[in-house]
Amino acid sequence: MKGSYFKRGCTCGEKCTCDKKWSFVIDVGKYLKLGKRKQIWRDNFDTRDEAEAAAAALIEKIKQGKFHIETDMLFKEYADAWLAEYIKVTAPKPGTIRIRKYGIDKLLPYFKDTKLKNISEEMYQAVLDDLKVKGKRKGKEEAEGLGSSTIESIHVTGRLLFGKAVDKKLLNDNPTTNAYILRENDHIVNEDEGDKPDSQDLPKFLEVEQLIHFLDIALEKGLYMDALIFYMLAYTGIRLGELVALKWSDIDFKNHTISINKTYYNPKNSTIHYILVRPKTKKSKRVITVDPVLIEMLEKHKEEQEEMISRLRDSYYNKGFIFSNFTRHPGYPILMKLVQNRMARLLKLSGLNPTLTPHSFRHTHTSLLAQAGVSIDEIMDRLGHQDDSTTRRIYLHVTKHRRRNASNKFSDLIRSHRK
Repeated sequence: MKGSYFKRGCTCGEKCTCDKKWSFVIDVGKYLKLGKRKQIWRDNFDTRDEAEAAAAALIEKIKQGKFHIETDMLFKEYADAWLAEYIKVTAPKPGTIRIRKYGIDKLLPYFKDTKLKNISEEMYQAVLDDLKVKGKRKGKEEAEGLGSSTIESIHVTGRLLFGKAVDKKLLNDNPTTNAYILRENDHIVNEDEGDKPDSQDLPKFLEVEQLIHFLDIALEKGLYMDALIFYMLAYTGIRLGELVALKWSDIDFKNHTISINKTYYNPKNSTIHYILVRPKTKKSKRVITVDPVLIEMLEKHKEEQEEMISRLRDSYYNKGFIFSNFTRHPGYPILMKLVQNRMARLLKLSGLNPTLTPHSFRHTHTSLLAQAGVSIDEIMDRLGHQDDSTTRRIYLHVTKHRRRNASNKFSDLIRSHRK
């Protein structure tokens, strides 16, 4: 099985010097035992070497049985089918369904009459770039481009949609895999003053619907302790090291509070050789009130852990850690790397931004508290900050519309008394 390489529309001959792109075609019909001729075409390569490398990778994929005949469905047909199945299988909340429909509506003007298999990485990336410059609604350009968080939401829908097509073997490659969202400062920097803190990119955090979706996935498809780990990070905003260091003695089940008074230090990632250290600042040592749902989850986990301790007896390293190992070295606190790996798995299952980290829940907590109207000082106290520029930037970003409303209310008041 070999590939044929050429430039479409080129008439230069062997000593070609034109700037047309390279293409290749592979005849795979007989190899896949289809009973008829089937050719696979790929194009848009800058050099012949790139085309040959791509062809070699495809041939190897075919030989390994990892290549499938792709569907001829149009994007709009598949999108309808995918959404119906998504709603049936995952039973998402109404707000999540609305987000998925919105994402599809934004992608349809670009792809509706295109075959699913013909949508390339370049085409998908071009759509994300175009949405940043100008939104589209029913084929008409909007006055302004969409915000980064809105495009991220659309991109999540795209990843879920195309990811399921690959899982169902309707596609061989996911065009969303390497896609990214352009993030540009929304104001001009004064060269004399330099860049301001507000112009820096905000840290990654989840919007409320994305957080709910992630936690739902953790409940449905998470491994042992996953749901409790990520509910704890999301509902408290504590640092990962603070979470791993938590002991049952830190939980006040009656008053629904958690004491944060230490953090976990383990630079060599050794399960046995760890150190518990005091927080960096006095502010980091704090007591926070938590939601009853978290207390209920902790109570259930405590019962399960006590059953395990009764079975393992002296082989269990019983120092009272809440998040403890349960297989090798039972009782020792879990490694932070385990939480990171578990999160990466759940992000993949949920179709959310794969670059999010456990610390993103801390930023998410800040964002949602700000949306709920909690003051910046209260947020700082809850997070254990003396003063933190990142937290302030998130807070100012989230509350800027409230500040604008305050200005409008002041103006309205003045105008009303002038009449």
